[in-house]
Amino acid sequence: MSKNPNAERDNPCLKEQELSYKCLHKNNFDREKCEVYFANYNNCKEFWNKVRSDRRFRGITPYLPDIADREQIKAEYMKTKPAPQ
Repeated sequence: MSKNPNAERDNPCLKEQELSYKCLHKNNFDREKCEVYFANYNNCKEFWNKVRSDRRFRGITPYLPDIADREQIKAEYMKTKPAPQ
């Protein structure tokens, strides 16, 4: 776990990041064995960067939602997300 007390506030993908690092350590830094973790982390970063950009465009602060609001924001996105084709 991160030693920075603000890490979770500043990085909504902290859990995914730490799981990626853990996988690398467990698999002797063989990146191929951790591709799923990397993809999950990248998807997380992409999602929250879009949220941050949208909130900045709309003038909503803070640009990155509070930790308590993040689950609701993800749930709302999942309701409006187009179905895979």
